[in-house]
Amino acid sequence: MHWLGWVVAALALIEGGWLAFDGGRALIVGDYVTPSSGPSAGQLGPWSKVVSALGIDPRSTLMKSIHLVLGLAWLAVVICFILGFPQARLGMLLCAVLALWYLPFGTVLSVIQIVLLLLPVFRGPTS
Repeated sequence: MHWLGWVVAALALIEGGWLAFDGGRALIVGDYVTPSSGPSAGQLGPWSKVVSALGIDPRSTLMKSIHLVLGLAWLAVVICFILGFPQARLGMLLCAVLALWYLPFGTVLSVIQIVLLLLPVFRGPTS
């Protein structure tokens, strides 16, 4: 795999891993990881305003499940990408697009992954 593939895989592991961890934790413990002190104590990130605007309660079981399922799907696709499965690039692009709502952390990482995955180095006959 090209070295940029390892960069994409690392970014996807970070983002997908965090989504899976935070969503799973929220389902088990009852809430996401939030700051414990300071002016943002107990508050969710800017992503919560995006999903609220779409009519989804950010602290609902549905949203916690979306976090978990997207994170687990992404981790599975990363493994396929590392193993060189032919359609894994498309799966990585799809997961990155689906995580653009996750402001600011997920949006930045997703945009970087999308840009890298659209480079010619990833558009070979098996991509």
